[in-house]
Amino acid sequence: MTTLITGATSGIGEALAYKYADAGEQVIACGRNTDKLAKLSSHSNIERCEFDATNLQDIRSSTVAYTQFDRVILNAGNCEYIDDARNFDSALFTRVVTTNLLSMGFCLEALLPKIKPGGQLVIVSSSVTYLPLPRSQAYGASKAGVSYLANSLAVDLNDVDVTLVHPGFVKTPLTDKNDFPMPMAVSAEKAASYIYKGVEKRRKEVHFPYRFTLILKLLRMLPTPLWLKLAKGLSR
Repeated sequence: MTTLITGATSGIGEALAYKYADAGEQVIACGRNTDKLAKLSSHSNIERCEFDATNLQDIRSSTVAYTQFDRVILNAGNCEYIDDARNFDSALFTRVVTTNLLSMGFCLEALLPKIKPGGQLVIVSSSVTYLPLPRSQAYGASKAGVSYLANSLAVDLNDVDVTLVHPGFVKTPLTDKNDFPMPMAVSAEKAASYIYKGVEKRRKEVHFPYRFTLILKLLRMLPTPLWLKLAKGLSR
């Protein structure tokens, strides 16, 4: 079995690379961090593949030698917050949407045709998509697009199984920069375990930690005016 993972040089992607490699699969670890890719490739089951996920030609040229994958996990992403919505930062918005959403389109064009019939496409989004949250205009909008993209692909793809991943808070170098509490946060290794088990069962959605994501799913059933009032309180 061959699994390609984008965003494999940190956080969830890195933990997934080791998880699949330790399970005996051949892993193609993708990212831009040369040093981290070198470290990953020291594992006998991990092969490095360096490219910028926001550059279609870079993806194509770096993966041209690969003809078929059993599984592709699109995990690369970034998170930045808009601290002052009244003075909207369009440059930040563009960066986040490009990294989180547009890159998915580039990766899909280059890699989806190489997933063998009966294979799997795994797309990592975020539980932020369940509810509008403070400062999340860029990150939330990009991940909402990712979730819709995955669900739409699940409708149209007949020979590839699509799994959409909605993580809660995960302790990674990216989230270490957060200046707010992260309730029920799990380690990247625990996140990888949740994803691995869900993908093995070919679930359509994998969300975790369950208690946290179920709370969010219940909260999104509230009338919109009530949730907005509660969310405004969170931002103070």
